[in-house]
Amino acid sequence: MMKPRLEFSDKSNLLEQSVYRYELQDVEQPNLYRQLFDYESIPKISFNHRHVPIEMPAQIWVTDTTFRDGQQSVSPFTVEQIVELYKMFSRLGGPKGIIRQSEFFLYTDKDKAAVRACQELGLPFPEITSWIRANKKDFALVKEMEVAETGILVSCSDYHIFTKMGLTRAKAMDQYLGIVKDALDAGIRPRCHFEDITRADFYGFVVPFATELMKLANESGVPIKIRACDTLGYGVPYPGAALPRSVPGIIYGLRHYAQVPSEWIEWHGHNDFHLVVANAATAWLYGCGGINCSMLGIGERTGNCPTEGMLMEYASLRGTTDGMDFSVITEIAEYFENVIGHPIPPRTPFVGRSFNSTRAGIHADGLLKNEEIYNIFDTAKILNRPATVAVDSHSGLAGIAHWINGYFRLRGDLAVDKRDDIVAKIKVEVDAEYAHGRNTVMGDDELVSILRRIDKTRFKQLAFLAKGLEKTEE
Repeated sequence: MMKPRLEFSDKSNLLEQSVYRYELQDVEQPNLYRQLFDYESIPKISFNHRHVPIEMPAQIWVTDTTFRDGQQSVSPFTVEQIVELYKMFSRLGGPKGIIRQSEFFLYTDKDKAAVRACQELGLPFPEITSWIRANKKDFALVKEMEVAETGILVSCSDYHIFTKMGLTRAKAMDQYLGIVKDALDAGIRPRCHFEDITRADFYGFVVPFATELMKLANESGVPIKIRACDTLGYGVPYPGAALPRSVPGIIYGLRHYAQVPSEWIEWHGHNDFHLVVANAATAWLYGCGGINCSMLGIGERTGNCPTEGMLMEYASLRGTTDGMDFSVITEIAEYFENVIGHPIPPRTPFVGRSFNSTRAGIHADGLLKNEEIYNIFDTAKILNRPATVAVDSHSGLAGIAHWINGYFRLRGDLAVDKRDDIVAKIKVEVDAEYAHGRNTVMGDDELVSILRRIDKTRFKQLAFLAKGLEKTEE
């Protein structure tokens, strides 16, 4: 490691030590961080109390992996479904392209047809990128499909380098750099996926490898992006946490020690420890430009960072939606459930059927009086999802009508009035429940069952109205 020099920083206007130069540490035995990951107990979080500065980039954005990592965890989408979702992503991201890119597979005829169909739309955002295996045959496929950028897997932890690939760090780096050079020779913009970065030797492999990539970028004049992949969700957002699990440390280190520009860094997280959104927002705060997400958080095991969650974080951190159309989130959720057949857990934030429905009786009373008391924001205005209430012994006709309209998403002339005969019939059933000693609120499934039992035809009509149809079909 070279000794640092003193240089004046235009950012801090202070004398700072110049960047340390870390060289590859080609160890004989893998560093598996057994003090943290012994596999027989919950992984440990260690602290070294080293704090790095928050340096939010001037521009931040989201990239999409719904059709790549996301699609690996659900039933494969049809070409038509991919095209419809892609169009909705474009509308959701808005004219500024907050959803900047979307990555696709290229291997099957269906993959190629989906890419071609999306390309023919001519939408400026999201840019279509690909994910391939790291070989020349796949590079030719990228060129054939006229895709400018592709993801390349470059695993960086000793778990992968030694125990999966059977290589040393030096051999792995040499192999990876050769693959990146092949991509550059083919005229392809490489995006290097640093798999398992939260178990990797950061200064012994990650920084030296990233530094070599930046040299190639400077020599070629082609941006080489780095996707920091928290493959098993081990990353933590806590200030003062130690590497390899520190998200602030990883982003700061890539920028400060390997000189990777913010706009060339992406964070790709998984939700194994319920930290995926917090880690992604932390990556933004400490200098990462892009967050790789999937809609509804679908993805390997516990899933990826949910696109809708990070767009909410964007609006919260920036104080503006920057032209995004958040009502499309509701359209996408309905499309997943009604067309694709993918069930969404009802309490999933922003997209679940019950995310803005209150079930506590006293809360329902407050919501009926003023929904601002118990609703997170104007969900009807922002997401096109009015707040709903659960039904109990105190809901009355108005509460039941409110539930029907909320559950079936009926608005305007389609909304059910409290004087509607179906409301009175449901109230009779509800009152009977509480007359027999019930003291908990009625669940959606129970109320749907009551409605279907007392008036099956009306239930069908309401269900079809909820889908935007005017006529019932058998």
